Amino acid sequence: MDISDIRKEFASRASSVPAIGKKLKLMIDDEPVIVDGTGSENQVRGVDEDADCTIAMSMDSFLKTVKGELNPMMAVMTGKIKVKGDMALAMKLKDLLS
Repeated sequence: MDISDIRKEFASRASSVPAIGKKLKLMIDDEPVIVDGTGSENQVRGVDEDADCTIAMSMDSFLKTVKGELNPMMAVMTGKIKVKGDMALAMKLKDLLS
């Protein structure tokens, strides 16, 4: 799985959940995935822009999290996942991954 596959998957899942009301940026190995939920529906882009919450991690940590092999809370506490900004928005990432 590469970053373009991840963006496509996020776009598919983001369109099936209500707009998140803010911008969420996921940085995977310094590659951005923006979920912009400020409009009537979530839009996914691959550009680096300001967001209300930024979640940064390696591709390995991302894949392990998606597969359920890495607990997101433990990953944050051990520094494998870094969160800046709106923590409530960060929690909505789970809705976009399931």
